[in-house]
Amino acid sequence: MGSKKNNPKTDMFAHLSSVGYLPRWAVLICDLFLCTLAFYLAYFLALKLYYTIPEEQEVAIETRLIVTLCCQTVFFIIFRTYSGILRYSTYADALKLALSVVSSLVVLFIIHYACLFLSGTRFFLGVGLLLYGLLAFVFLFLLRLVVKVTFDHFVVSVGQVVPVLIYGTKAAGVSIGKMIRSTTDSKYKLVGFIDDSKNTSNMQILGKPVYMRNNEEKLADIFRKKQIKAVIFSPWKMKDVKGDKDLDFFLNHNIAVLTSPLIESYDEHIDEDRAQKNLNKIKSIQIEDLLNRRQISINQDEIAKQLSNKVILISGAAGSIGSEIARQVTAFNPKMLVLLDQAETPLHNLRLELEENFPNLCFTIFIGDVRNNDRMEYMMDTYHPDIVYHAAAYKHVPMMEDNPSESILANVLGTKNMADLSVKYHVSRFVMVSTDKAVNPTNVMGASKRIAEIYVQSLFDKLTQEDNSCTKFITTRFGNVLGSNGSVIPLFKQQIEKGGPVTVTHPDIIRYFMTIPEACLLVLEAGSMGKGGEILIFDMGKPVKIVDLARRMIKLAGFVPDVDIAIKFTGLRPGEKLYEELLSSKENTISTDHDKIMIAKVRKCDYSTILPQITTLVSLAYSVKDYAVVEKMKEIVPEFISKNSPYEVIDLKNKIHATVN
Repeated sequence: MGSKKNNPKTDMFAHLSSVGYLPRWAVLICDLFLCTLAFYLAYFLALKLYYTIPEEQEVAIETRLIVTLCCQTVFFIIFRTYSGILRYSTYADALKLALSVVSSLVVLFIIHYACLFLSGTRFFLGVGLLLYGLLAFVFLFLLRLVVKVTFDHFVVSVGQVVPVLIYGTKAAGVSIGKMIRSTTDSKYKLVGFIDDSKNTSNMQILGKPVYMRNNEEKLADIFRKKQIKAVIFSPWKMKDVKGDKDLDFFLNHNIAVLTSPLIESYDEHIDEDRAQKNLNKIKSIQIEDLLNRRQISINQDEIAKQLSNKVILISGAAGSIGSEIARQVTAFNPKMLVLLDQAETPLHNLRLELEENFPNLCFTIFIGDVRNNDRMEYMMDTYHPDIVYHAAAYKHVPMMEDNPSESILANVLGTKNMADLSVKYHVSRFVMVSTDKAVNPTNVMGASKRIAEIYVQSLFDKLTQEDNSCTKFITTRFGNVLGSNGSVIPLFKQQIEKGGPVTVTHPDIIRYFMTIPEACLLVLEAGSMGKGGEILIFDMGKPVKIVDLARRMIKLAGFVPDVDIAIKFTGLRPGEKLYEELLSSKENTISTDHDKIMIAKVRKCDYSTILPQITTLVSLAYSVKDYAVVEKMKEIVPEFISKNSPYEVIDLKNKIHATVN
């Protein structure tokens, strides 16, 4: 939640949130004290309002009190009325009090009539006992009610308990409400429910009102009056909401949007431990949930046919894309998974994750660099993979702009090594992960990936002229991935946690986004459906303005953009452009059987022409001649025009040279 200014009232009562629970014996003593008050008041009222007892039939009032308290104590113990925590009292506690008082009255009446029958002594006044029972219950109940209301009021006021509404009135929503009500240490206070139906204005669920979603003015008023801080969605309800309508309504009113774990039903009387664990899993909605994408469907049978009982090699396996491909491949029962990366610690973490979540999976970790051809050949000769998913690459645009030679060695030479070895060791399919930055590249990173695309395409064209059963090379091209290593999402989260500012390079910059699971599902699908030689592009949906993304993330964190958290524009980075393209102006697409995947028609190069160019490029990279490297890249990829980069002088020189000629 957003930070609040100090308030004398909240400061005065802030200590209440840390007050410990009263011991059970202390609660029992308080209850007996209240019963004593109730007894004397009832005795006084009975004598004044009803009748007096003849002196020869009267029993000392102290004796009556002792018997009453002893009897009441027995039933307090039987019904354990003192074992509950006063601040968390519920209707169940009120029922225990009523049963203990009524049971005590029954026994006291038995004692009274037994004495009257045996000795003619009026041990109690009948009316007095009834008045005692009524007053005792009222006093005991009011104690718990006052403590609960006082505690709830002041703890909520200092932000220790969050007043919430639950979106949805079906089984999942009601189960969340039951969990909140029945858990003694819940940090949430249930205020009511929200429903889309127009027939819920007078409804109540769990004793709480149901508010209509379509009455936004009234709902906004409820937010203010009830001090609502958050709305909890069940997973089922999240599938029905629209980010540009439902979620934005709450965010614009500074209401945090939370999601709960999947719960169909919950018994509030027996599952408090499970309830507490589930409540601890309630979390803020993720920015991925605001993409408004429908679920991607894939051909499970075709992918299983390709991957089942096969040796699968994933390069760059420690990265965000490579590791997710590894997780998804496990569902298709591979014979072995070979996980290749040079990043030791992330690869180790992936191994621990797979060992824990997939104990029966056969996999191996292989530390190596795709630039090291001898090391890669040793790996290929050892494991003989059937399918290669090549995700190893340098991807950060500004860093590659500063280090073009390394970009070529990793992205071009690394791809060439893996592609050549895949042919040598008869890999059936080679699926390369590329990027939308390869289209009309304006930076070294995008151009290096485009050269890698050109190489694998030209290699496949050459091979098919010699042997139709050769390795099938398929390239997948997509945009930015939400939450991937180095993406804006983790950066924005860190900046928000530090109190800002959130840095955006330009107010008009836009990007296409996918979630990591979406991208990897489509990589698997593309790899199975590709015939070879294609560049398959993914439908990325609508582009997103980065500044809008930043504002939404700030709101999701419970802050107000430009008030609690500032947004700062830092200027475009070297090689960065305002928008990315999935296809260049000279390219077009043809549809496939999958509505999210298209085939790009791109300019192709002859292998005999491109090979010596790449050989020269790699040689220049080994010599760390960065300027010459970029110049050669522009020769191979004529559409590579640098932006906001020191290499713009090369474009200017080429333009002048073309004009002179």
